[in-house]
Amino acid sequence: QVQLVESGGGLVQPGGSLRLSCAASGFPGFTFRLYRMSWYRQAPGKERELVANISITGNTNYADSVKGRFTISRDTAKNTVYLQMNSLKPEDTAVYYCNAFRVYIRSYNYWGQGTQVTVSS
Repeated sequence: QVQLVESGGGLVQPGGSLRLSCAASGFPGFTFRLYRMSWYRQAPGKERELVANISITGNTNYADSVKGRFTISRDTAKNTVYLQMNSLKPEDTAVYYCNAFRVYIRSYNYWGQGTQVTVSS
């Protein structure tokens, strides 16, 4: 089993910044670098949506609503993925979830427990 532990959430004023971290660990042989890593978020009353992901080759993809403000990165040596969030807006308020995904013979899809981000003055 793979465990994803998010951290770094909290309360921040509009225009502020936060950096989320997601540390991955798993069964012997778990190879972090072979997983596509993503950040999703879910606001109250809304569906979970993709914020950003980073492929095993380092290619990144962002939701239009966060382009130019958020940056996803990964540190393979630390089995950790990050989400740097700048110029935060109240509409960024949500629970942010880390996701690890891989297809090898079958699909492997893991989620973290989520971390709350609240943007408010």
